[in-house]
Amino acid sequence: MEFPAAGSPIRILIVDDHPLLRAGLAETIASQPDMCVAGEAENGVQALAMYPLCRPDVTVMDIAMPEMCGVTALLAIRRDFPAARIVMLTTFKGDAQIQRAVQGGAAGFLLKSSLRRDLLDTIRAVHAGQRRIPSEIAMELAEHMGRSLLSEREAEVLRSAAAGNSNKRIALHLAISEETVKAHMRTILAKLGANDRTHAVTIAFKRGMITF
Repeated sequence: MEFPAAGSPIRILIVDDHPLLRAGLAETIASQPDMCVAGEAENGVQALAMYPLCRPDVTVMDIAMPEMCGVTALLAIRRDFPAARIVMLTTFKGDAQIQRAVQGGAAGFLLKSSLRRDLLDTIRAVHAGQRRIPSEIAMELAEHMGRSLLSEREAEVLRSAAAGNSNKRIALHLAISEETVKAHMRTILAKLGANDRTHAVTIAFKRGMITF
């Protein structure tokens, strides 16, 4: 892709919890005549604090981070700054977080395995108002199109079930009735097309809806 017309460089906020990856991204970006690093953050909490201070043109942010994940940070930033252009970094372990990011208005996605090839073109494309979704991610999203994601409560119930807890123990832990747990479990099985709770846990883990 050609450089944009001469003018102010594209200001980029880098958000990732791995220092070496951040340094590599910053070095690559700083080497471009039409780009500059506006700031760096190591988790979603820092990203929320940094964004209004550095007002980047494009934010490159990891999905999986401690304290606050990239998707939660994306939703919070775009709530206050609807025009924010945010590219999500991912190792691609399922479609659930990707779906949430798409619904939250992510401008693009970058697979960490192809950063060297796609980083700069993706930043320029997103800055120009385009959306960039790698074919691998687009295919996975298409496969699950129309299927509902688990709600926060349903994910809590399934995580607790994955830990080996009975309905009674799940109810006690979440301060809800055992009947409510059973109702959630029926909904979970229906949403995931699962035969039983073990099958549901396997599907949810594969799609990135729950982690262990």
